[in-house]
Amino acid sequence: MPQAGSAAMLPGRKDDRIIIHFDYDCFYASVFEAENPALRSLPLAVQQKQIIVTCNYEARRRVRSSAGGAAPLSSLPDIQQGLYKLQLVKEAKQVCPDVTIVLGEDLTRFRDASKALYNFLRAFSWNDRVERLGFDEVWLDVTDLVDYNIQLVNKNDPSHSFFHLSKDDPTVGFPFDASAVAGHVFPADADGLHSAVNALDDLSVRLCLGSHLALHLRHSLQESEGYESTVGISTSKLLSKLVGNVNKPKGQTTLIPPYRTGADNASNVTAFLDPHEIGKIPNIGFKSAQRLREHLLGRLAKFHAGLVYGKTQESVTVGDVRLHPNMGPQLLENILSGPGAPHAIGRKVWELVNGVDETEVNQAKHVPTQISIEDSYIRLDTLDQAIKELRMLSVSLVKRMRLDLLETDDDDVEPDQVAKRTAEYPPRRWLAHPRTLRLSTRPRPAPNPDWTRSRAFNRISRSAPVPNFLFNLNEGNEVLADQLVHEALLPLFRKLHPEKSGWNLSLVNVAVTNMADTASDSKTASGRDIGKMFKNQDEVLREWRVSQIDTGVDPPSKDPKAVASNIPSQPSSSSSTGNDAGTTSDAQAWEDDENDAPVPGSTCQACGLVMPNFAIPAHQRYHLMGD
Repeated sequence: MPQAGSAAMLPGRKDDRIIIHFDYDCFYASVFEAENPALRSLPLAVQQKQIIVTCNYEARRRVRSSAGGAAPLSSLPDIQQGLYKLQLVKEAKQVCPDVTIVLGEDLTRFRDASKALYNFLRAFSWNDRVERLGFDEVWLDVTDLVDYNIQLVNKNDPSHSFFHLSKDDPTVGFPFDASAVAGHVFPADADGLHSAVNALDDLSVRLCLGSHLALHLRHSLQESEGYESTVGISTSKLLSKLVGNVNKPKGQTTLIPPYRTGADNASNVTAFLDPHEIGKIPNIGFKSAQRLREHLLGRLAKFHAGLVYGKTQESVTVGDVRLHPNMGPQLLENILSGPGAPHAIGRKVWELVNGVDETEVNQAKHVPTQISIEDSYIRLDTLDQAIKELRMLSVSLVKRMRLDLLETDDDDVEPDQVAKRTAEYPPRRWLAHPRTLRLSTRPRPAPNPDWTRSRAFNRISRSAPVPNFLFNLNEGNEVLADQLVHEALLPLFRKLHPEKSGWNLSLVNVAVTNMADTASDSKTASGRDIGKMFKNQDEVLREWRVSQIDTGVDPPSKDPKAVASNIPSQPSSSSSTGNDAGTTSDAQAWEDDENDAPVPGSTCQACGLVMPNFAIPAHQRYHLMGD
């Protein structure tokens, strides 16, 4: 049997892309800090329900001191952990009594900030391959930018090179040192910074340029928007996302070559990935990781029973999986395949544990793929409570639809006024129409015989077409939400839970999906917007419009005889140099003013029309014919 890692089993690599991954540091907390900079120096935590969903790094450094106050970790002889994500609010206050806690259940401010940062980064892209993951992560495929600038590197003095951000304006860009990688590298040098670049290795040079572009974008993002970020640079979405975590916060890391195992060197990709716990690899889900642990351990892995469910007490690493005897695509297929498993999951996971990910960075989207609103509950088990929660979710859904899927023809209207519908604002139009309405719930399982309750993550869903009244801009959010609940969501809810009682829900989600672009100028639109075409036709057709030129000649006489007497004789071959009265030569006309004679020729004395010389005889006959 072939051994793990043999050349016959290793997936092929394509390292021709440069991908940058941005992860905004403590994003929820950073949004509040951007609104109130005074919070930056304080321990700050964001609360949802009774949970700390995130906190800034100042709060993570604080612990409870012996005097009862809070102290930095560095001041304590015995280092303890400060605040952390998904910590109970009660516990967080005990650990850090002076923590400032802000409510973050309204996601509007986070969604708006995420969209603004996404648009800021997108402005630097040439190919528009900018993909957002959640609120706080963005991938950029900058391959075209790097390919363009690699030809312009100063070969005589690489340390004094210039990175061009525009093909049209050579002054737009920044100076950089092409002889060293910007930021941290993996594997780390002695100081972990400024790794020298092998000028003979194309991938090394391309990653170097990508690192300097990432550094420029990080600094620009902080200076312009006030947000700090952690960045990873590599050749795939998988590697760029994971390598960025090496130096958090406010750092960037480049995974440098070699990416392939050779006779004289080992692959930096496998050296980097092997220590990772298998459940930390993107696209390897919770259930798949459980099955892999179970196969390698020969039993079920032990897990923490705390709030963060799924944190394993027994680590099974990528290296353990990759180097396991007889491990390969077929064995992984046998372990992971089953009902609901993706097609060829064994091959896909084998590629991931070997650091191969050919997933493309998606093109930036004009409209979101779906709009989803959800909330979680300790106990939701009556119909009245369910209707109340459905109405709250529906109001948020209608607001989100109008915010994300509407545009106004008046650019002077502020974005925060888009959600309002009054006579003082101009009419708006839908960018896209969602076709599917989906309701999802997550019931809690019944208690076990020992009165413990198994954790459940499975959702059940029902879908229906989006009702047309949801696109009515003449009704308010509250009215449409009520109508949506009673006419659409309640029927779906009764299909999910036909019993009048007995169910206990921990989560409810309402979403609209399956977006259909309306007529617009975007590439994905279903047609052209004829209204905009008419509004813009004056500007579009300006260069083709024919306008009458005042030649200073009296209007033509209606008398045929007078017309005939005013027609000049047919110019001879030497007429261009003659000085006949009432005739302007071509050369003289160009010398006088080029803009006054766009078409070289003669002017008819009868009607003032300018035409080429060869057309004069036919034009004379036209006037001689009379009416």
